[in-house]
Amino acid sequence: MKPIESAEEISALAFGFMASKALFASLHIDIFGALASGAKSVEELAAGTKVPPHRIATLVTALVSVGLLVREGELIANGPASEQYLVRDGANYFGDYLRFQIDRQMYPFMENLEQVLIGETDSVEFANYADWMADKSQAEMFTRSQHSGSLGPGAVLAKRLSLSDNATSLLDVGGGSGAFSIMFCKRYPKLRATVLDFPNVIEVGRRFVAEAGLEDRIDFIAADGMAAHWPANQDVVLMSYLFSGVPEDAIPNLCTEAHRVLKSGGHVAVHDFMVADDRTGPPLAALWQLQHMVYTPDGIGLTPGYVQATLEMTGFEASKGRDLIPGMTQVITGRKP
Repeated sequence: MKPIESAEEISALAFGFMASKALFASLHIDIFGALASGAKSVEELAAGTKVPPHRIATLVTALVSVGLLVREGELIANGPASEQYLVRDGANYFGDYLRFQIDRQMYPFMENLEQVLIGETDSVEFANYADWMADKSQAEMFTRSQHSGSLGPGAVLAKRLSLSDNATSLLDVGGGSGAFSIMFCKRYPKLRATVLDFPNVIEVGRRFVAEAGLEDRIDFIAADGMAAHWPANQDVVLMSYLFSGVPEDAIPNLCTEAHRVLKSGGHVAVHDFMVADDRTGPPLAALWQLQHMVYTPDGIGLTPGYVQATLEMTGFEASKGRDLIPGMTQVITGRKP
Protein backbone atom coordinates (compact mmCIF):
# COMPACT_ATOMS: atom_id res chain seq x y z
CA MET A 1 0.00 0.00 0.00
CA LYS A 2 1.37 3.41 -1.01
CA PRO A 3 1.91 5.64 2.05
CA ILE A 4 -0.51 8.55 2.47
CA GLU A 5 1.07 11.86 1.49
CA SER A 6 -1.66 14.51 1.72
CA ALA A 7 -4.20 16.00 4.12
CA GLU A 8 -6.90 15.17 1.59
CA GLU A 9 -6.06 11.48 1.82
CA ILE A 10 -6.23 11.62 5.62
CA SER A 11 -9.62 13.32 5.33
CA ALA A 12 -10.86 10.61 2.98
CA LEU A 13 -10.12 8.05 5.69
CA ALA A 14 -11.54 10.16 8.52
CA PHE A 15 -14.78 10.86 6.68
CA GLY A 16 -15.19 7.35 5.31
CA PHE A 17 -17.87 6.56 7.89
CA MET A 18 -20.16 9.04 6.16
CA ALA A 19 -20.11 7.00 2.94
CA SER A 20 -20.72 3.83 4.96
CA LYS A 21 -23.78 5.32 6.61
CA ALA A 22 -25.06 6.57 3.25
CA LEU A 23 -24.85 3.01 1.93
CA PHE A 24 -26.51 1.48 5.00
CA ALA A 25 -29.35 4.02 5.08
CA SER A 26 -29.97 3.46 1.37
CA LEU A 27 -30.24 -0.28 1.96
CA HIS A 28 -32.68 0.21 4.83
CA ILE A 29 -35.01 2.38 2.71
CA ASP A 30 -34.32 0.18 -0.35
CA ILE A 31 -33.23 2.83 -2.84
CA PHE A 32 -31.43 0.20 -4.93
CA GLY A 33 -34.54 -1.94 -5.14
CA ALA A 34 -36.60 1.09 -6.15
CA LEU A 35 -34.21 1.60 -9.08
CA ALA A 36 -34.15 -2.05 -10.16
CA SER A 37 -36.91 -1.42 -12.70
CA GLY A 38 -35.06 1.48 -14.29
CA ALA A 39 -33.89 5.07 -13.82
CA LYS A 40 -36.13 7.42 -11.82
CA SER A 41 -36.31 11.06 -10.89
CA VAL A 42 -35.71 12.30 -7.37
CA GLU A 43 -39.45 12.88 -6.99
CA GLU A 44 -40.24 9.29 -8.05
CA LEU A 45 -37.62 7.94 -5.63
CA ALA A 46 -39.07 10.07 -2.86
CA ALA A 47 -42.55 8.69 -3.53
CA GLY A 48 -41.26 5.11 -3.67
CA THR A 49 -39.23 5.33 -0.46
CA LYS A 50 -41.60 7.70 1.42
CA VAL A 51 -38.70 10.08 2.15
CA PRO A 52 -39.11 13.81 1.43
CA PRO A 53 -37.63 14.85 -1.95
CA HIS A 54 -35.08 17.32 -0.55
CA ARG A 55 -33.62 14.58 1.69
CA ILE A 56 -33.54 12.04 -1.13
CA ALA A 57 -31.79 14.62 -3.31
CA THR A 58 -29.03 15.05 -0.74
CA LEU A 59 -28.65 11.29 -0.24
CA VAL A 60 -28.64 10.60 -3.98
CA THR A 61 -25.93 13.21 -4.55
CA ALA A 62 -23.75 11.46 -1.98
CA LEU A 63 -24.40 8.05 -3.55
CA VAL A 64 -23.59 9.35 -7.03
CA SER A 65 -20.39 10.94 -5.73
CA VAL A 66 -19.08 7.60 -4.41
CA GLY A 67 -20.18 5.60 -7.46
CA LEU A 68 -23.10 3.62 -6.04
CA LEU A 69 -25.58 5.46 -8.26
CA VAL A 70 -25.23 7.23 -11.61
CA ARG A 71 -26.97 10.35 -12.82
CA GLU A 72 -28.43 10.55 -16.32
CA GLY A 73 -29.61 14.14 -16.61
CA GLU A 74 -32.53 14.41 -14.20
CA LEU A 75 -32.76 10.66 -13.75
CA ILE A 76 -30.97 8.45 -11.23
CA ALA A 77 -29.93 4.82 -11.87
CA ASN A 78 -28.09 2.06 -10.03
CA GLY A 79 -24.37 1.75 -10.68
CA PRO A 80 -23.18 -1.63 -12.01
CA ALA A 81 -22.14 -3.05 -8.63
CA SER A 82 -25.28 -1.75 -6.91
CA GLU A 83 -27.47 -3.39 -9.53
CA GLN A 84 -25.66 -6.71 -9.14
CA TYR A 85 -25.22 -6.90 -5.37
CA LEU A 86 -27.58 -4.47 -3.61
CA VAL A 87 -31.00 -5.17 -5.17
CA ARG A 88 -33.11 -7.32 -2.87
CA ASP A 89 -34.09 -10.70 -4.28
CA GLY A 90 -31.20 -10.53 -6.75
CA ALA A 91 -29.14 -13.70 -7.15
CA ASN A 92 -26.00 -12.03 -5.76
CA TYR A 93 -27.64 -9.78 -3.15
CA PHE A 94 -25.78 -9.37 0.13
CA GLY A 95 -27.32 -6.13 1.34
CA ASP A 96 -28.87 -7.73 4.43
CA TYR A 97 -25.37 -8.68 5.58
CA LEU A 98 -24.37 -5.02 5.26
CA ARG A 99 -27.46 -3.34 6.68
CA PHE A 100 -27.88 -5.62 9.67
CA GLN A 101 -24.58 -7.20 10.72
CA ILE A 102 -22.27 -4.38 9.62
CA ASP A 103 -24.49 -1.37 10.32
CA ARG A 104 -26.38 -2.56 13.41
CA GLN A 105 -23.66 -4.64 15.06
CA MET A 106 -20.10 -4.18 13.83
CA TYR A 107 -20.37 -0.42 13.33
CA PRO A 108 -21.43 0.40 16.91
CA PHE A 109 -18.99 -2.16 18.31
CA MET A 110 -16.12 -0.13 16.87
CA GLU A 111 -16.97 2.69 19.26
CA ASN A 112 -15.29 0.50 21.91
CA LEU A 113 -11.98 0.21 20.06
CA GLU A 114 -10.11 2.77 22.15
CA GLN A 115 -11.29 1.23 25.42
CA VAL A 116 -10.25 -2.27 24.30
CA LEU A 117 -6.83 -1.07 23.16
CA ILE A 118 -5.99 0.41 26.57
CA GLY A 119 -7.66 -2.38 28.53
CA GLU A 120 -10.58 -0.40 29.95
CA THR A 121 -13.32 -2.84 29.02
CA ASP A 122 -15.79 -2.41 31.91
CA SER A 123 -18.12 -0.42 29.68
CA VAL A 124 -17.91 -2.88 26.76
CA GLU A 125 -21.22 -4.69 26.47
CA PHE A 126 -19.88 -8.05 25.27
CA ALA A 127 -16.54 -9.22 26.65
CA ASN A 128 -16.12 -12.02 24.11
CA TYR A 129 -17.82 -13.81 21.25
CA ALA A 130 -19.55 -16.30 23.56
CA ASP A 131 -21.14 -13.50 25.60
CA TRP A 132 -22.28 -11.82 22.39
CA MET A 133 -23.95 -14.96 21.06
CA ALA A 134 -25.61 -15.57 24.43
CA ASP A 135 -27.82 -12.57 23.64
CA LYS A 136 -30.69 -14.10 21.67
CA SER A 137 -31.56 -11.03 19.60
CA GLN A 138 -27.91 -10.33 18.78
CA ALA A 139 -27.33 -13.95 17.77
CA GLU A 140 -30.45 -13.88 15.57
CA MET A 141 -29.38 -10.72 13.74
CA PHE A 142 -25.77 -11.83 13.31
CA THR A 143 -26.61 -15.33 12.06
CA ARG A 144 -29.35 -14.30 9.65
CA SER A 145 -27.25 -11.56 8.08
CA GLN A 146 -24.10 -13.70 7.95
CA HIS A 147 -25.99 -16.37 6.04
CA SER A 148 -26.39 -14.18 2.97
CA GLY A 149 -22.68 -13.35 3.05
CA SER A 150 -21.55 -16.98 3.37
CA LEU A 151 -23.46 -18.89 0.70
CA GLY A 152 -21.25 -17.66 -2.15
CA PRO A 153 -17.91 -18.37 -0.42
CA GLY A 154 -19.33 -21.71 0.76
CA ALA A 155 -20.08 -22.73 -2.82
CA VAL A 156 -16.59 -21.74 -3.97
CA LEU A 157 -14.89 -23.64 -1.15
CA ALA A 158 -17.01 -26.76 -1.71
CA LYS A 159 -15.93 -26.78 -5.35
CA ARG A 160 -12.29 -26.01 -4.60
CA LEU A 161 -11.75 -28.62 -1.89
CA SER A 162 -12.49 -31.45 -4.34
CA LEU A 163 -13.58 -34.10 -1.87
CA SER A 164 -13.85 -37.74 -2.78
CA ASP A 165 -17.29 -38.82 -3.94
CA ASN A 166 -17.15 -41.28 -1.04
CA ALA A 167 -16.84 -38.52 1.59
CA THR A 168 -19.73 -38.91 4.00
CA SER A 169 -19.04 -36.71 7.05
CA LEU A 170 -18.34 -33.00 7.56
CA LEU A 171 -17.95 -31.29 10.94
CA ASP A 172 -18.57 -27.55 10.62
CA VAL A 173 -17.20 -26.02 13.83
CA GLY A 174 -18.59 -22.57 14.46
CA GLY A 175 -20.76 -23.18 11.40
CA GLY A 176 -23.39 -20.58 12.28
CA SER A 177 -26.34 -20.60 9.91
CA GLY A 178 -25.07 -23.74 8.20
CA ALA A 179 -24.38 -21.85 4.96
CA PHE A 180 -21.11 -23.65 4.23
CA SER A 181 -22.58 -27.03 5.17
CA ILE A 182 -25.56 -26.40 2.90
CA MET A 183 -23.31 -25.67 -0.07
CA PHE A 184 -21.09 -28.69 0.64
CA CYS A 185 -24.09 -31.01 0.90
CA LYS A 186 -25.52 -29.67 -2.33
CA ARG A 187 -22.26 -30.44 -4.12
CA TYR A 188 -21.59 -33.86 -2.54
CA PRO A 189 -24.75 -36.03 -2.49
CA LYS A 190 -23.37 -38.60 -0.03
CA LEU A 191 -22.15 -36.03 2.48
CA ARG A 192 -23.78 -35.49 5.87
CA ALA A 193 -22.80 -32.48 7.96
CA THR A 194 -22.85 -31.57 11.64
CA VAL A 195 -22.87 -27.88 12.59
CA LEU A 196 -21.44 -27.14 16.04
CA ASP A 197 -22.23 -23.68 17.42
CA PHE A 198 -23.85 -21.79 20.29
CA PRO A 199 -27.52 -22.62 21.07
CA ASN A 200 -28.95 -19.27 19.95
CA VAL A 201 -27.03 -19.53 16.69
CA ILE A 202 -28.09 -23.02 15.70
CA GLU A 203 -31.72 -22.15 16.42
CA VAL A 204 -31.49 -19.82 13.41
CA GLY A 205 -29.40 -22.30 11.45
CA ARG A 206 -32.06 -24.99 11.70
CA ARG A 207 -34.47 -22.71 9.84
CA PHE A 208 -32.07 -22.12 6.95
CA VAL A 209 -31.32 -25.84 6.68
CA ALA A 210 -35.07 -26.56 6.61
CA GLU A 211 -35.55 -23.97 3.86
CA ALA A 212 -32.81 -25.74 1.87
CA GLY A 213 -34.58 -29.08 2.34
CA LEU A 214 -31.54 -30.64 4.02
CA GLU A 215 -32.87 -31.48 7.50
CA ASP A 216 -32.13 -35.16 6.88
CA ARG A 217 -28.45 -34.49 6.07
CA ILE A 218 -27.40 -31.61 8.36
CA ASP A 219 -27.47 -32.04 12.14
CA PHE A 220 -26.63 -29.57 14.90
CA ILE A 221 -24.76 -29.65 18.19
CA ALA A 222 -25.43 -26.76 20.58
CA ALA A 223 -22.08 -26.07 22.25
CA ASP A 224 -19.02 -23.85 22.47
CA GLY A 225 -16.49 -25.30 20.03
CA MET A 226 -13.62 -24.61 22.43
CA ALA A 227 -15.19 -26.73 25.17
CA ALA A 228 -17.30 -29.36 23.39
CA HIS A 229 -16.29 -32.94 22.65
CA TRP A 230 -16.29 -33.10 18.86
CA PRO A 231 -17.78 -36.18 17.15
CA ALA A 232 -15.13 -38.43 15.59
CA ASN A 233 -14.71 -40.25 12.25
CA GLN A 234 -14.97 -37.14 10.10
CA ASP A 235 -13.89 -36.85 6.46
CA VAL A 236 -13.72 -33.06 6.71
CA VAL A 237 -13.45 -30.53 9.52
CA LEU A 238 -14.28 -26.96 8.53
CA MET A 239 -13.45 -23.98 10.71
CA SER A 240 -14.69 -20.81 9.00
CA TYR A 241 -14.24 -17.48 10.81
CA LEU A 242 -13.49 -19.45 13.97
CA PHE A 243 -9.83 -18.61 14.64
CA SER A 244 -10.49 -14.86 14.49
CA GLY A 245 -13.16 -15.18 17.18
CA VAL A 246 -11.16 -17.03 19.84
CA PRO A 247 -8.13 -16.21 22.03
CA GLU A 248 -4.75 -16.96 20.46
CA ASP A 249 -3.96 -19.73 22.93
CA ALA A 250 -7.10 -21.65 21.86
CA ILE A 251 -6.02 -22.06 18.24
CA PRO A 252 -3.49 -24.91 18.70
CA ASN A 253 -6.08 -26.81 20.74
CA LEU A 254 -8.66 -26.42 17.97
CA CYS A 255 -6.17 -27.80 15.44
CA THR A 256 -5.35 -30.71 17.75
CA GLU A 257 -9.04 -31.52 18.17
CA ALA A 258 -9.57 -31.39 14.41
CA HIS A 259 -6.70 -33.82 13.93
CA ARG A 260 -8.14 -36.16 16.57
CA VAL A 261 -11.60 -36.46 15.03
CA LEU A 262 -10.53 -36.80 11.38
CA LYS A 263 -10.15 -40.12 9.65
CA SER A 264 -6.73 -40.87 8.13
CA GLY A 265 -6.62 -39.03 4.83
CA GLY A 266 -9.27 -36.59 6.03
CA HIS A 267 -9.13 -32.86 5.36
CA VAL A 268 -9.21 -29.76 7.52
CA ALA A 269 -10.07 -26.33 6.06
CA VAL A 270 -9.44 -23.07 7.91
CA HIS A 271 -11.16 -20.04 6.37
CA ASP A 272 -10.71 -16.62 7.92
CA PHE A 273 -9.57 -13.03 7.59
CA MET A 274 -5.82 -13.16 7.00
CA VAL A 275 -3.23 -10.51 6.28
CA ALA A 276 -0.01 -11.15 4.39
CA ASP A 277 2.84 -12.73 6.30
CA ASP A 278 4.75 -9.42 6.20
CA ARG A 279 1.68 -7.71 7.73
CA THR A 280 1.44 -4.95 5.11
CA GLY A 281 -2.18 -5.64 4.19
CA PRO A 282 -4.46 -6.09 2.37
CA PRO A 283 -6.49 -3.25 3.92
CA LEU A 284 -9.88 -4.99 4.21
CA ALA A 285 -8.42 -8.05 5.91
CA ALA A 286 -6.41 -5.84 8.28
CA LEU A 287 -9.44 -3.72 9.16
CA TRP A 288 -11.59 -6.78 9.79
CA GLN A 289 -8.95 -8.12 12.16
CA LEU A 290 -8.98 -4.80 13.99
CA GLN A 291 -12.76 -4.97 14.25
CA HIS A 292 -12.66 -8.52 15.62
CA MET A 293 -10.29 -7.36 18.35
CA VAL A 294 -13.12 -5.31 19.89
CA TYR A 295 -14.87 -8.48 21.10
CA THR A 296 -11.88 -10.84 20.99
CA PRO A 297 -9.15 -8.74 22.65
CA ASP A 298 -6.94 -11.79 23.25
CA GLY A 299 -7.16 -12.93 19.63
CA ILE A 300 -4.41 -12.72 17.03
CA GLY A 301 -4.27 -11.11 13.62
CA LEU A 302 -4.00 -14.23 11.47
CA THR A 303 -1.48 -14.75 8.67
CA PRO A 304 -1.33 -17.69 6.25
CA GLY A 305 2.11 -18.64 7.53
CA TYR A 306 0.91 -18.77 11.14
CA VAL A 307 -2.11 -20.95 10.29
CA GLN A 308 -0.06 -23.28 8.09
CA ALA A 309 2.64 -23.66 10.76
CA THR A 310 0.06 -24.34 13.49
CA LEU A 311 -1.63 -27.03 11.42
CA GLU A 312 1.73 -28.66 10.66
CA MET A 313 2.70 -28.51 14.33
CA THR A 314 -0.42 -30.54 15.16
CA GLY A 315 0.29 -33.23 12.57
CA PHE A 316 -1.27 -32.02 9.31
CA GLU A 317 0.25 -31.79 5.87
CA ALA A 318 -0.79 -28.20 5.21
CA SER A 319 -1.15 -26.12 2.08
CA LYS A 320 -0.21 -22.50 1.55
CA GLY A 321 -2.89 -19.85 1.77
CA ARG A 322 -5.24 -19.13 -1.10
CA ASP A 323 -7.76 -16.31 -1.45
CA LEU A 324 -11.43 -17.14 -1.00
CA ILE A 325 -12.92 -13.63 -0.73
CA PRO A 326 -10.24 -11.60 -2.57
CA GLY A 327 -8.55 -9.04 -0.39
CA MET A 328 -10.32 -10.26 2.74
CA THR A 329 -10.18 -13.99 3.48
CA GLN A 330 -7.95 -16.95 2.74
CA VAL A 331 -8.25 -20.70 3.09
CA ILE A 332 -5.54 -23.01 4.43
CA THR A 333 -6.22 -26.71 3.99
CA GLY A 334 -4.52 -29.66 5.62
CA ARG A 335 -4.57 -33.42 5.29
CA LYS A 336 -4.25 -35.92 8.12
CA PRO A 337 -1.70 -38.58 6.96
